[in-house]
Amino acid sequence: MHRLSELPDWAAELLETTPVGHLALLDADGHPRVQPVTFARLATTLVSAVDGKPKRSGTPARVERLQANPRATLTVDHYDDDWTRLAWVQILATATIGPLHDEARAALRARYPQYETTPLTGPLITLSPLRILAWRASG
Repeated sequence: MHRLSELPDWAAELLETTPVGHLALLDADGHPRVQPVTFARLATTLVSAVDGKPKRSGTPARVERLQANPRATLTVDHYDDDWTRLAWVQILATATIGPLHDEARAALRARYPQYETTPLTGPLITLSPLRILAWRASG
């Protein structure tokens, strides 16, 4: 799969209902780094914004890393003690960094009510899928 519109219904639902994704990218030494992120789906992309929660000073590390190497993977998963209910979706993507725009802000606020009081300060990370993998135990 290469487009979000090609996702099976169960995988699209997993993306819509799972509140946290795990963004994997490479640091300057080439080591994989994984960070939990909030995200929202737009028509053909996924977006994640830098918000107003406390961070180290300067540009956030994930933004610096993606500027140096825009390859990223977002994994969204469902775990259950009943392993017949396991599922995951991985979006292998190219990331771009840009200003936060109204469509992304609205999508993130609709998904996360906390963004009504926690400012979305930007920048915006836009993930453009290159390949999409989806798996679930029940077939």
